[in-house]
Amino acid sequence: MNIIEVRELVKRYGDFTAVNGISFEVYEGELFGFLGPNGAGKSTTINMLCTLSRPTSGHATVNGYDVRREPDAVRQSLGLIFQDPSLDERLTGWENLRFHALLYNVPGAVFEQRARELLEMVELTDKARALVRTYSGGMRRRLEIARGLLHHPAVLFLDEPTIGLDPQTRRHIWEYLINLRGQVGLTMFLTTHYMEEAENADRIAIIDHGDIIALDTPAGLKSLMGGDIISVRTDDNARAAARLAEAYAIEPRTGPEGQLIIETAHGDQFIPQIVSALANGDTPVFVQAVDLRRPTLEDVFIKLTGRAIREEEASARDQMRGQMGRRR
Repeated sequence: MNIIEVRELVKRYGDFTAVNGISFEVYEGELFGFLGPNGAGKSTTINMLCTLSRPTSGHATVNGYDVRREPDAVRQSLGLIFQDPSLDERLTGWENLRFHALLYNVPGAVFEQRARELLEMVELTDKARALVRTYSGGMRRRLEIARGLLHHPAVLFLDEPTIGLDPQTRRHIWEYLINLRGQVGLTMFLTTHYMEEAENADRIAIIDHGDIIALDTPAGLKSLMGGDIISVRTDDNARAAARLAEAYAIEPRTGPEGQLIIETAHGDQFIPQIVSALANGDTPVFVQAVDLRRPTLEDVFIKLTGRAIREEEASARDQMRGQMGRRR
């Protein structure tokens, strides 16, 4: 069963198209990853699915409910953990959870048990009665995660859920999420810039410039790389690339740190040939470093979008798009 269905979904702001007729589905119980560079359309898509923004055209359902015609039913089906803070700083951590329980009609006895379990999971039991305004940034994020899980939603939207958390807390949270998913069949819709978190996904969609440009399992996406990844640093990359193209009919691409990236099967056997081709001739190219590894999701992302997922600085236009999305 598809718990989320999206067909030809479009969102425009004046002449600018933020989401350009995308279609995909999320299976019940699936952990679905949604990745893209800054300004690619990720947040706009999530806002439409969560009924925070109305689509310009197209169709989408969540838990069987239409996001246009049945927004209240959609909201009851969702747990939301977004990047922007949404806690009431004037309330305690416990009061924030209780208020959420009231909104979602969680019975009192059920609330007490779940709240204690979740506060322990995010290591905030001893801070439950403290005002949220006294919390650190990491503590607030952990409380938001606990709140999003409180009503046991059918779909949990996780927009950078562990950003700002230390590695140990991130690991604890993911252990709990995966365990919860196995117990109750929770569907999770994830965006993250931590590639090790994206590896947890059953399938991943990559969106860029408002279009979905790839959708597959992590293993399927990595197969797009064509084999091993060889990174080469030389004293003249332009000349090195031209020589390798002439000798082996390959076209190295430039990596995010200026290195040459070569995709090939049996990379361990090809490295000596690379070194030989560059070292020979009237004007040798000096090889400074060579690295061989299997492809990662980060490699796939860079190849498809031309940008690294960890880029924190958006262009001025990307920032404007994000502000437009928040206002609407």
